[in-house]
Amino acid sequence: MSTAPALVWFRRDLRLSDHPALHGAARATNGAIVPAYVLSDWKKHHRWTGEPRQRFLCGALASLAQNLAALGTRLVLRTGDAVAELERLLEESRAASLWFHLDVDPFGIATEQKVIAMAERRGVAVHALPGGVGIHERGALVSGSGRPYQVYAPYARAWRKLVVPELLRAPRGRLSTPADLRAEPMPDGAHWQLPPEQTEVSAPGERAARARLSSFLRGPAARYAAERDQPAATPANASRLSQDLRFGLVSAREAWHRAARARDDIDDAGARQSIDKFLGEMIWRDFFFQVLWHHPEVLDVELNPLFRGLPWRDDPAALRAWQDGLTGFPIVDAGMRQLRATGFMHNRVRIITAMFLTKDLRLDWRAGEQWFMQRLVDGDIANNNGNWQWCAGSGADAAPYFRIQNPWSQSARHDPAGDYIRAWVPELRDAPATALHEPPAPGQRCAPDYPPPMVNHAHEREETLQVFRAHLTSARQKASKS
Repeated sequence: MSTAPALVWFRRDLRLSDHPALHGAARATNGAIVPAYVLSDWKKHHRWTGEPRQRFLCGALASLAQNLAALGTRLVLRTGDAVAELERLLEESRAASLWFHLDVDPFGIATEQKVIAMAERRGVAVHALPGGVGIHERGALVSGSGRPYQVYAPYARAWRKLVVPELLRAPRGRLSTPADLRAEPMPDGAHWQLPPEQTEVSAPGERAARARLSSFLRGPAARYAAERDQPAATPANASRLSQDLRFGLVSAREAWHRAARARDDIDDAGARQSIDKFLGEMIWRDFFFQVLWHHPEVLDVELNPLFRGLPWRDDPAALRAWQDGLTGFPIVDAGMRQLRATGFMHNRVRIITAMFLTKDLRLDWRAGEQWFMQRLVDGDIANNNGNWQWCAGSGADAAPYFRIQNPWSQSARHDPAGDYIRAWVPELRDAPATALHEPPAPGQRCAPDYPPPMVNHAHEREETLQVFRAHLTSARQKASKS
């Protein structure tokens, strides 16, 4: 057993339970570890990050630090380039090994490759492990032809045939860290020079995350299939684990195992089916991870080459109206205002708002993808991109381009009483439900203080179909000649 400490690099795994890297390092060194997290050093603006998510991250780091302190160690925070800071920590601590979990996005992968090369150059043993982000990670699954899956159903069938690894306990013994290592103080939003916002975020930390999982499995999970598309019922009908999985406050493997056990312990067939629906959503999460791992270009271009170069509109005023929840479409505006107020949006409404941006306003999905990433506390590059390209029709297993949802009928179907809309659009609190699910007469409004619909859905639908159809016909002709 080594007497030199092990450096444990925390990334998207801010927990002690089911943490393969922490578990392995503690066992290998009899508890002599250096738990480290490297804060990014960008300031004021980031393409895919905003204040609400960074505030949640700060709370998660503070919780992790407290949990480590209870075991006798401390979280060593540094700021800057991860490669340079980890190299400094290896030198200062004289650690003989480096432990961390593999990432799935191209930015994280590029960094870890540099970190591995640096550590190996220094003669430090590297343990780069799966288990930090998904359940079956990265390239664990390919089709029979050896190609990555782009359709969910066969991927899910193959996924379910694999054995989900068993969970690892949090370290039980005392941990120790060299006392002379410099550690920066816990950050807040000011670290990134972000202006504070009024967005309410969920309680951060591993204990809060596991409590949310337990609460979901005790009740809402058995109703998940029937109620998951009812935004007015959230959070009573949802897990609300997305931000916890995003930062690894609870492992995806633990969420899977505990949900699977809950399903197997229930006799009611409907409840079992409901929990299995939730498990299917966990597989969707891995599906989008493997899409990004195999196709990192999707962060810049459409996965389906035929959709590249599609003539999106350039209309900053329309984009701003969508962002501010002032489109005149009640269900769209409710979702966008919920996002701004809470850093969260119900999944069904995410689809409705994304379809509206790409099909009714015909604005580039990348603009919506960026706005969501800046506002969502649970913003995850892989899943956000996968869902936006699904709505735009250009991604893996995407909705066909001609499947254009009608915001009016969608709200009538998923929020028939208008409770969700009224909760987030106060101008409509006194409006009857019928006024919320049908476009008003030309020149009229759903309510006196509420804007009229900014577009005519029926007209925009036909025009969008024509534009998409013409572009795809031309793209196919070009592809056939090449």
